[in-house]
Amino acid sequence: MHFVYILQSQKDHKLYIGLTNNLSRRIEEHNLGKVLSTKGRRPLNLIYYEAFLNEKDAVRREDYFKTSKGKRTLKLMLREFFSAYNNLPSTEP
Repeated sequence: MHFVYILQSQKDHKLYIGLTNNLSRRIEEHNLGKVLSTKGRRPLNLIYYEAFLNEKDAVRREDYFKTSKGKRTLKLMLREFFSAYNNLPSTEP
């Protein structure tokens, strides 16, 4: 399986979009500070993920979520989460 995942920083509420074939290991790496791009934004919470059987499909979805249109889609898909916790993400992943 291949996973596209969305993490949200508890520190600055920004989102991180990633791809992995081992979701639990990758989240642990993020929260242990082993990932340079999120090291200073810990702790991070998994707020969304999708599973794919094909890696190319997962890469395409990750790339989409990193576009402006993809970010808007995520905000619409997760609008209840963001409004309930009043923690809207910035427009940067």
